[in-house]
Amino acid sequence: MPLLTLNTNLALSPGQRDTLPAMLSAEVSRLLGKPESYVMVIVEDNRLMTMGGTGEGAAYLKLKSLGLPENDTPNLSEALCNLISDTLDIATDRIYIEFFNPPRHMWGWNRGTFG
Repeated sequence: MPLLTLNTNLALSPGQRDTLPAMLSAEVSRLLGKPESYVMVIVEDNRLMTMGGTGEGAAYLKLKSLGLPENDTPNLSEALCNLISDTLDIATDRIYIEFFNPPRHMWGWNRGTFG
């Protein structure tokens, strides 16, 4: 049920394409305490993107999860920003993260919903 989407204006190397989705999946599972079997990660690189009027490396992440703990978003932001910065060499002040906790009945899976 957790879904992490990463958009970046950087072109990922073949090695990054091979390892980054699994790395992000494991980190989301760890951070949220949810089984990795439910985690989905979408990585979209080489996107047309500017931040602060420049095309320097930037990233936009969306983390959606049922029961996302709103009081823990500062810790989630720190962990995800650090991972993206360390892995892709993007300054943390060039990373935005949108957190979303959808209602259970608005999240579908396996021909039903979680509500």
